[in-house]
Amino acid sequence: MKGGKEMTEQRTKVFISEADQYLFSQATHYDIYKKLGAHVSEEEGVEGIYFGVWAPNARAVHVIGSFNNWNEEEYPMEKLGPVGIWGLFIPGVKTGEMYKFLITAGDGRKLYKADPFANYAEYRPGTASIITDLEGFEWKDTKWMVSRDAKNVYRQPMAIYECHIGSFMKHPNGKEGFYTYREFADRLAEYLKEMKYTHIELMGVLEHPYDGSWGYQVTGYYAPTSRYGTPKDFMYLVDKMHGIGVGVILDWVPAHFATDAHGLAEFDGQCIFEHPDPRLGSHPDWGTKIFNYAKPEVKNFLIANVLFWLREFHIDGIRVDAVASMLYLDYGKQAGQWVPNKYGGHENLEAIEFFKHLNSVVRGTYPGFITVAEESTAWPNVSGEIGGEGLGFTFKWNMGWMHDFCEYMKLDPLYRKGSHNTLTFAMSYNHAEKYILPLSHDEVVHLKCSMVNKMPGYQLDKYANLRVGYTYMFGHSGKKLLFMGQDFGQEREWSEERELDWFLLGEKNNQGLQAYVKELLKLYRKYPALYEIDDSWDGFEWMNANDGENSVYSFVRKSSKGTNSLLFVLNMTPIKREAYRVPVPTVSKKKKYKLLLNSDEERFGGWGNEIEKEIPVEAVPCQNREFSISVDLPPYGAAVFLF
Repeated sequence: MKGGKEMTEQRTKVFISEADQYLFSQATHYDIYKKLGAHVSEEEGVEGIYFGVWAPNARAVHVIGSFNNWNEEEYPMEKLGPVGIWGLFIPGVKTGEMYKFLITAGDGRKLYKADPFANYAEYRPGTASIITDLEGFEWKDTKWMVSRDAKNVYRQPMAIYECHIGSFMKHPNGKEGFYTYREFADRLAEYLKEMKYTHIELMGVLEHPYDGSWGYQVTGYYAPTSRYGTPKDFMYLVDKMHGIGVGVILDWVPAHFATDAHGLAEFDGQCIFEHPDPRLGSHPDWGTKIFNYAKPEVKNFLIANVLFWLREFHIDGIRVDAVASMLYLDYGKQAGQWVPNKYGGHENLEAIEFFKHLNSVVRGTYPGFITVAEESTAWPNVSGEIGGEGLGFTFKWNMGWMHDFCEYMKLDPLYRKGSHNTLTFAMSYNHAEKYILPLSHDEVVHLKCSMVNKMPGYQLDKYANLRVGYTYMFGHSGKKLLFMGQDFGQEREWSEERELDWFLLGEKNNQGLQAYVKELLKLYRKYPALYEIDDSWDGFEWMNANDGENSVYSFVRKSSKGTNSLLFVLNMTPIKREAYRVPVPTVSKKKKYKLLLNSDEERFGGWGNEIEKEIPVEAVPCQNREFSISVDLPPYGAAVFLF
């Protein structure tokens, strides 16, 4: 009979083969999460758990857990080869047990580490991993998943509701006020169905130790946070969203990770996930570690992570946080705090290659899956086709548009005429990328004010300003993103510690704004002119971009078929513009313009100024065009016409 050590070595080599180790070392083992971590297994007819971990510099690794009273000597792991993967099968261990890896570093230190590939974690402030089985959930979204990959995402409507689960609503009796994923899903589904959003973007799903980080300092990349329940509870949430026709996007943070002792930092006593040189491996401002994108195993860890969420949880996309911090070696650093690349520049060549690899694998295999870059500089070709010179993301957040929009809308209307081109500038570069227009959580925290309180004037003026501002956003080229609470006029800044101020929906102004955003979303989804052609002048045409004296903007959105075009006319001042002359395309010379939306209606919280339901085209020249229409524009009024 073979000895116990020999039998263990034989079993582990069967579960994690030499081929597995080789592919991992080449950054091409896209199912590595099925090998590393803790997995229900059966060896020679005995059920138990197989454990695998990457710790190339460890002197020894032991599995410790609740199943053996955290005995530090009982279960030593075997090092399987030169890549540094350790493995062990432990018979009789069940799901639900807590565990960690006890790593003895080369210098003799004992490190108590959570499993980097764990699918479930102990509720904070606990830091242990929990054995779980992802098999057995009954998905009902087959139709959704098949149709997703068949669609051209660029020609579909995309109106994203950015949401933080823990502060959307607080449970009166729940643990620390948290709803479970299942409870949250039911409440969220009701809201999204009513408002007509197409996607939900979820913050803070990946396991993280500190609530105040909003999920942007991760310790468990392969685990939905236990704050809101189990992995299968999260599966229920995704399935529920797909059932109502809403896609799910996750915030994903490959730029940096938390330095907590149980996490990835100095995992085996040395820097294996981060670069050992602090000038390359640390963010001085954020107090976090930077992934080492030059190391194949690290790239594999991250790329397989996206595939894990896609395959195991049916996620429809990722929004990649802090892309600029990855692309630039000197991001947020002073002289002496960074190291130039081999050509002497500040571009992170390894991060560039990582993004290309990531997008080629994920988008190349799953064409309906979207990757979105939160990139705040003028880095070229962030979005577009995979395999080219660009990074290959599906979309890029248009941070320039966001900045210009917020700066303009904050202005007293008296001074808007001097900044008129602030709102027209984004169309001059719109063709350069595939854009999403974001009004995200970042714009309503840290004394920036909520969206409604950015607006000038008295309370009624603020809400009227925001209605016309949102109309500009929904009319402008690009997909849309709006943070929770901003669609009904949340007046306080957002805080993760409290729920949204839902009580405001008892107020007329907030009811009106919510009703107006609902109408905008309804129009957006109904008319292809608003989403089919977002990346070229074929879908957008200025009628008058230069009326700074009156602070009025007018433009047309067009569909690929050239039918059901929409005219937007926006008055950014509190002055009523009677018989305001708007130039219109020659093609509409025999038509009447049908009013679809008037932001000043009383049901939206407006003053009730009326606009004619149908306006005939007149042969009156205006702005070098032969034809025009005459419109009575309400103060801070937005009008949308169909022709």
